[in-house]
Amino acid sequence: MEDKTLVCKECGHQFVFSVRDQEFYVEKGFSNEPQRCRDCRMARKAQAAGGEAGSARPSFATVCAECGAETTVPFRPRGDRPIYCRPCFAARVPVAAY
Repeated sequence: MEDKTLVCKECGHQFVFSVRDQEFYVEKGFSNEPQRCRDCRMARKAQAAGGEAGSARPSFATVCAECGAETTVPFRPRGDRPIYCRPCFAARVPVAAY
C-alpha cells in the first residue's frame, strides 16, 4: 500500500488517504475509500449531532415519582411511565454482580 491523494466531494480540496488510514479502514472492514476530507467529516458529524461539536444534549425538567424532587432527564417524558431522580432510580435498579 502507499498514500493516495483523493478529492473531497464536499469542498473539492485534495487530501491524503495515508497508508495508516488505509490499514485502519481494512481493520474496521470498510470497503469504500473516504469521500470527504477530515475537516468536512468532522463538520458533518457535528451537524448530525445537532450543532457544534461538544454541544449539550437536550434535557427535560420533570418531577421524581418516588420522592417528588425536581430532576432532568435526556428524553421527553410521555406521562405514561414513572420518572425517577438519579438516587431513586439507583435504589430501584439492582446492581449487576460480575
